[in-house]
Amino acid sequence: MSVALSAQDISRALTRISHEILEKNHGSSEITVLGIPTRGAHLAARIAAIMSSIEGKEIAHGTLDITLYRDDLRLRAPRAIMPTSIPPIGIQGRDVILIDDVLYSGRTIRAALDALGEVGRPRTVQLAVLVDRGHRQLPIRADFVGKNLPTSEKQSVRVSLTETDGVDEVVIEGEAN
Repeated sequence: MSVALSAQDISRALTRISHEILEKNHGSSEITVLGIPTRGAHLAARIAAIMSSIEGKEIAHGTLDITLYRDDLRLRAPRAIMPTSIPPIGIQGRDVILIDDVLYSGRTIRAALDALGEVGRPRTVQLAVLVDRGHRQLPIRADFVGKNLPTSEKQSVRVSLTETDGVDEVVIEGEAN
């Protein structure tokens, strides 16, 4: 087990991602940030807060539960449906930034796109992740990445956040090969 990102590294990555989102979208006027529970929701709240401090105004943000849209429902143990919380301004015609902790196969993001389609029709959908570990099974890539962490398929990436785990860190577990 090795620590790939410390609390300070995570903070720097989220600040950089926030600046990149604002730069690409020419400010925040049309942005809605949606986090994928659990850790993606916490990261989305942090990114929205950072962007709010930069822009000097509140950034619309919420959560998007993807549980019922997953293609592996029968393969996993049942889990409680998490809340979906769309800001009052909605997503219709807006630039939606999906936030997740780790991008791996791409299946979670595919499910998020399906769930988003049930909520409304955004103008654009962009993806921000704290960690991209590779090994994609679907043609999905992130627009904003905190850290690329090449891993073997035998390894796992564990993101811990203060809100759920009491500490901010990203750890790679398992042997490289």
